[in-house]
Amino acid sequence: MSVRAKPEPYSVPQPIERLEFIRVLAPLAVLGFLSSRFAHVAHWLTDVGFVVPPRATSDYRQPLYIPPIPVWLAVAVALGTIASGIATSLGYRTRWSSGVFAALLAYLALADRLEAFTVNKLGTIVALALFVSPAGARYGIDARRDERIDSAKPTFVTWGNVRFFQALVMFMYLGSGIAKIRGGWLTDPNVIWSHLHDSYQTGFTYFMARTVPALGWAIFQYVALAYEVGAPLWYFLPKTRLYALYVGLGMHATIGFMFGPVIWFSLLMSVLLLGSFAPITWLKAALTRIFRLPGAQVREAVARS
Repeated sequence: MSVRAKPEPYSVPQPIERLEFIRVLAPLAVLGFLSSRFAHVAHWLTDVGFVVPPRATSDYRQPLYIPPIPVWLAVAVALGTIASGIATSLGYRTRWSSGVFAALLAYLALADRLEAFTVNKLGTIVALALFVSPAGARYGIDARRDERIDSAKPTFVTWGNVRFFQALVMFMYLGSGIAKIRGGWLTDPNVIWSHLHDSYQTGFTYFMARTVPALGWAIFQYVALAYEVGAPLWYFLPKTRLYALYVGLGMHATIGFMFGPVIWFSLLMSVLLLGSFAPITWLKAALTRIFRLPGAQVREAVARS
């Protein structure tokens, strides 16, 4: 008689809601960031505007040179990115739409390295991870079209589908914290204070800079640093996980309000944080409201909480 070994805690199946929450909201944050670029797509991807010239030698800042494309094709790329991103969010033909979304985001990140910021680079990885996952199986248009009864639809996914996003968030924070230490955040208490006066300043930033004393910004700086460097520990320990989530959401809300264009990065990171670490009851409640599930399905979702 064989005895099946008990799975390790990290390898147990994960609620599909974590995956679906990220699938619904992450593409919208990425599209929000790209919307200002799409408004001037001809000046972005074609030779109508400035184009970075090819380099005679290889350079890590431009690992692959992609020449400019015709205006009509640039418009098609923009429309295709918008359509595939929205389709992914709605859960329509999710495997195909997320694959197209990932491919187009990769192209946009490589086509103009000067416009490749964290959001569209991170968005490419997120879309690719959704493409290889069973996202869309329970919430969205694909799930509605599924003829199986609701109880037969998947409620859990294999651990790697969710652990990938959790590890991505934790080690992004760790890497950011290490970079901050190397960049003087430990030795200079006025780093954030100096950022308040940069080009991303908003009216809210101006108000806060005049209202909060310099010591307050130094405290915020060191709290943020401790949060990022210790993120793998804070999110690994069940007793500190929820507190870390509150700190992370608060930090990104502050960044979003105070540093104008960075709001899309803050929204994307908040989505990843919630999808990865929020109590599952929060995610089930949000998804059932978004997709307005019938009463029986809502009761079942609550019963599984």
